[in-house]
Amino acid sequence: MQGERYLPQFKFYVSGFPESSFGIEWMRFEKDCPVHPLIQKVPHLAFEVENLDQELKTHNFKIITPPNPPSEGIRVAMIEHNGAPIELIEFDKKTD
Repeated sequence: MQGERYLPQFKFYVSGFPESSFGIEWMRFEKDCPVHPLIQKVPHLAFEVENLDQELKTHNFKIITPPNPPSEGIRVAMIEHNGAPIELIEFDKKTD
């Protein structure tokens, strides 16, 4: 579809985030997508964290997708909280 970006390592497409006033990103999954089924079926919220590794160590989260870099300068992990997927996202804060 127009405007989609394919993430081959996850076998899904994303779109909408750059144009969304609310930061909404749409995801479209291939049939053999390895992403956890909960993420494919239940919409999720994303929360920016300063240090992803520290957040995961400090809290006893049920991790459904371990930390990974979906694109340059970004690391994410998906947790399950009360039956819903939650994305924790860390942006690289490199300074020039």
